[in-house]
This record gives sequence, C-alpha cells and structure tokens, in this order.
Amino acid sequence: MTTLWKWSPLFLALSCVTPPAPKPEPVAPKPPLLLPEEKHLTELRQLTFGGENAEAYWRFDGTGFSLQARGVNDGCDRIQVMDVFRMNHGSTGSWLVPMGTPEVKQLSSGNGATTCAHWMPNGTDVIYASTHLGGAACPPKPDMSLGYVWALYDSYDIFKASTATLPVKDEALTRLTDTKGYDAEATVCAKDGSIVFTSVRDGDLELYRMDANGKNVKRLTFTPGYDGGAFFNKDCTKLVWRASRPKPGKELEDYQALLAQGLVRPSKLELYVGNADGSDARQVTYLNAASFAPFWFPNCERIIFSSNVGDPKGREFDLWAVDADGTNLERVTYTKGFDGFPMFSPDGKWLAFSSNRMTEEGKNDTNLFLAQWVEGAVSSTAGAAERLRDDATWLASPEREGRGLGSKGLDAAGAFVQERLASLGLTGAAPDGSFRHVFEVPTKVTRGAKTSLRIAGKPVADDDFTPLGVSAQGKVEGPLVLAGYGLEDAELGLDDFKGLDVKNKVVVVRRFAPEHPKLTTPEAQRKAGDLRKKVFLAKSKGAKAVVVVDAPVLVAKPDGKAEPVQEAPLPSLRLDSLQDAGIPILVVKRSVLGPFMSSLEKK
Repeated sequence: MTTLWKWSPLFLALSCVTPPAPKPEPVAPKPPLLLPEEKHLTELRQLTFGGENAEAYWRFDGTGFSLQARGVNDGCDRIQVMDVFRMNHGSTGSWLVPMGTPEVKQLSSGNGATTCAHWMPNGTDVIYASTHLGGAACPPKPDMSLGYVWALYDSYDIFKASTATLPVKDEALTRLTDTKGYDAEATVCAKDGSIVFTSVRDGDLELYRMDANGKNVKRLTFTPGYDGGAFFNKDCTKLVWRASRPKPGKELEDYQALLAQGLVRPSKLELYVGNADGSDARQVTYLNAASFAPFWFPNCERIIFSSNVGDPKGREFDLWAVDADGTNLERVTYTKGFDGFPMFSPDGKWLAFSSNRMTEEGKNDTNLFLAQWVEGAVSSTAGAAERLRDDATWLASPEREGRGLGSKGLDAAGAFVQERLASLGLTGAAPDGSFRHVFEVPTKVTRGAKTSLRIAGKPVADDDFTPLGVSAQGKVEGPLVLAGYGLEDAELGLDDFKGLDVKNKVVVVRRFAPEHPKLTTPEAQRKAGDLRKKVFLAKSKGAKAVVVVDAPVLVAKPDGKAEPVQEAPLPSLRLDSLQDAGIPILVVKRSVLGPFMSSLEKK
C-alpha cells in the first residue's frame, strides 16, 4: 500500500539573484521492508520500534499477542501483551479489524527475568516463566568465553497471570511448577489449556506435559540432548520441537558438562515431530545447523521455522518451511540479518515474526513484524515424476548417512518410506499390520579367542596378523602358492593365476595394486586392490584359504640400489559385507611372511 503526499508549490518574486543552495549530502536509501524473493509475505507492518522484541504468541481469538521485550534500559526481558486487531460483531458474524496503533501493556512486574509467555484459551490468562522467586535483580548473563551459550537459570518456574489488572504483582501469580531446576519454554493446547514445557528435573533437557493447573506432569522425551521450544498443532494431536542429539563420547560429554553449569550451546538443532503424548517421535530436518522456533501451518501438514542453514558464519537467520515428513524445504525470507520466531494467526491469514530488518546501522534492535501470508508457492499436487525426484533426493542426501545399519539416517529413511506408503493408502503386510518386518543382521565382527596362525610349524604373534571381516571360520592346513596380486583382467592383460594349480591350497596374494599404465588413478587402484574381489577369485579357482601380504615393492634410489617401500599397517577388523567368503582370509605382516616370499616365487 502506497500513500501519495501532495505538496502545494510556493512562488517567490525576487529582485536579485540568489546563489543556489548547496546540494544535500546523499542519504543511503533504507532497505525495503520486503524483498522480491519474499513472495509469501505482503502488507508487511512493523509493530515495535526499538529494543529487543521477540517470541510474540497469538491470543487464540487472533486479536493480539503476548511477547517478551527488553527496552534499551532493561537488564532482562519483560512480558508484554499487545492488541493488534479488534473484534467486530454483526448480523453476519464476527470479523477482525486492524487497529491503527497497537496497544502495548506490560504484564510482568519487572522483577527477575521472564520468558516464553503464552495465552490460555480463555483469552484473559497468560502463562510465562520467571526467575523472580530467586531475586528481583536480573540473573547474571552466561560466560561467553565458553562460546555462544544459552543460560538455563535454575530459578525459572512457570506461572499463570490474569490480565485483568496490569502489571501483575508477583504475589498475584499462580505458580504452576515448583520442582528444583529449570522449568520454562511453555506453550499451550488451544483445546484444553494443557501445557508442554522444557525441564531439567530428571537431569536432562526434556519435554513434559501438564494440565492447565500444573497437575499430572508427564515426561514426553527420553533421548540425551536438548528437547525444547515445543508447539501443539491446531487440534493438539501433534507436537513439533527443536532438539540436539550429541553423539556418544566427547559431544555428549561436552553437552553434559555445560548442562551441569546451567548452560546449553544451541549451535546444532534439528526439528522433530511426534504425537502429543511423545510417541512416534521422528526427526524432520537434517540441516546440520541451528534450526529452532518451529510452528505448524494451519493445515498441520507443514512447519515454518528459523534457521541459519547455508551461512558458514552462522549469523544469517531466515524463515524456512518444510513438510512434516521432511520434504519440500523452502526458504521464506531473504533479508539480511535475523528473522525468527514465526507464528501463524489462528485463521492462518497472518504471520507474526521478529526481525532486525529496518534496524538503523550500528544498532541491534529486533522488532515485531506482521504480514499477510500468501499461499501457493509449494503445491501438494506435484506430478509423479516430481514426487519421485523429491523422494529420491531426500533419501540419497548426505544427511541420511548412506542409510547404514544402526545410523540415524536409516531410522529416518524407514519412517519416511513408511509414512509415504501409508499416505498412498497401502496397508502394511507385517504380522502387526505395519510396514516393518524385523530381522537380524550382523553389525559388528570381532576376533575369536582361538584365532591363530602357524607358518612352517611356528606360531605367529596375534599382533602380526588379522582376519578380514568376510573371513569364514574354520581350520585349514596346506601348502602356500603365490598368485601375484590375485588379479585376472583381460582388459589390463593381467592373469596372476595362469599356469598355477591352487586347488585345495592356501593362496598368497599381494595387497594393493601393481604398477600398470591403466592403474594410475586412485579409483582404478582401489578397484584393482579390492581384497574381497581377490578372495572370491581365488576361491573360484579352488583355494581353501587366502593369505594377504604387503609384499616388498622395490624402489630405485639415486645410488642405483633398491629398497622396499614402507609397509602399510594391518587393516582394521570391520564388517565390510554381509557376505561370508566361505574360506578363511588372513592379512599377515611382511616381516612374518617376507622370508618365505623368495621360495614361493620360485615355485
């Protein structure tokens, strides 16, 4: 919307010549409120001006917000309520009319720090977390020498306040949580007023749900890592939240060490969805970034959130949208700086979010903005080819970790395929009616206690040899036959088995690949040196076991002499394949088998 200002010209008659006025210094134009790429937003309106204004959550009738704000002279956040629309009533029904100037009132007393305010369904009560019982002063800020961390003040508890008289005195609050430790990040179900929140009461940052009066607390998440910032969908059957999943070992130890100090580092957060009782939780995003503040679209099939994905420095946050099954990732905002905490109005027509767009240079203000939402960029009626492309892209992305056994990527892929089959109207054929058929597969191989090797009647030390993961179990004795590098390749002109009788014998093959004009690239050398390929070829020739050795490869020196290259270490014992080679395979150190090589070459 554009307003044209009309100016009346003023004419002056002068009897002398007046020197021209100096040209004004050029003023850099302010960036536009919206960029052309931000096609989902229109009629953008700035609601606050100055300070830090964030986490604006709609009243369930759509007339206004609760939010946390920090003025330039405030030491920590205060809770405010804001009216943006007024409700008009007529014979044909009720409708919302935008107010000219939003009416803002402070709700919290000003004591302690406050955060995460959310309206209750009755439209008059607000819940929020506060530290005022721990003292009227703002709690100390976290030690940023530890990097970017969030403070988890143990004096945070969740309270309910009536907006009948503002600001609300501390003694007029109703306390909903009283367990020692951090209780915060509370949001509300529109149907019954039940509350989902984050707490450390059991030693980790987990999600909990309680009744509107604070009773019947139930834990919803159980995986080590940060679970927080949850929201119900429209009918309160689902939850979406942010979570970290530190890997066992140093990552988990670092997370737990910070948690013991009342801190969390939010640099890697992904989005999760699950049922409102915490069941069927699954990961939605695999962006390897700080993704947070997720909120459901009104249709409950899509999620809008904030993330710094794509920014190597991690400073540029934009709004993104993604389907609840992890597909159709779409960027929503493109303006430089921070865009976060998006939340749709109950009717889905408006999107509120916080941003530092339009902030004067040198300031760090974050303000609340309101825009009409324009739908239509992502269609759910894509053709079969497009759906197959999108599904294959998602399943094959690096975040799926190759869908390896025991990986999170495999779990996510299984959930994705199961949901896609169900969406097509198919019925699971497993005995329990699901799409999953459970079967056992080996995930690890270990060296047996009785594994041993003797050469010429002498035992070989355990540190001087190792079996391969594809090796069969069994006892084998027999003469050794050297078969070069164990290759048979007509294109390369190589046949290391030509003229050899290896049936019922132990075949010795050299490790890696030979010098050859066609084996100069790493890929070609890797294929030629594949031990599994060598083993199965030897087996096909009748070998009853294979011994691999990094036999000396002589390199000429400037003085004309030659010496062998340094021996490679023994390979680690790992599960290379689910296929058993059917014969024993050992890799032996050069120092053990080297003395026998010359006699083998003469045979």
